[in-house]
Amino acid sequence: MSSCIFCRIAAGEAPADVVYQDDRAVALRDRHPRAPVHILVIPRRHIANLLALLDEDEALVGHLLGVANRVARDAGVAESGFRVVANVNRDAGQSVDHLHFHVLGGRPMGWPPG
Repeated sequence: MSSCIFCRIAAGEAPADVVYQDDRAVALRDRHPRAPVHILVIPRRHIANLLALLDEDEALVGHLLGVANRVARDAGVAESGFRVVANVNRDAGQSVDHLHFHVLGGRPMGWPPG
């Protein structure tokens, strides 16, 4: 989708601070971080959000969470703790209609979020 910023980033057509990439996923630093470590993990293929996942996407979601684990370790927040968040639709705060996981760390996280 040429209008989707994450599709353009995944295709190398838009700038981003990429920290990891492979044939299925891209991880990039959030432009408006909410924590000292705030990395977005996106699939290369356009999927609007968690509700748009198909049964055959199960392996992809597992891979994306594995990438979240990897970037948290690489960023040095795995031992102290990190949060992985997926916002679904506007009321939950989803601002880009492309599935993405936020990896947040580097500071204590409150509960409940929001």
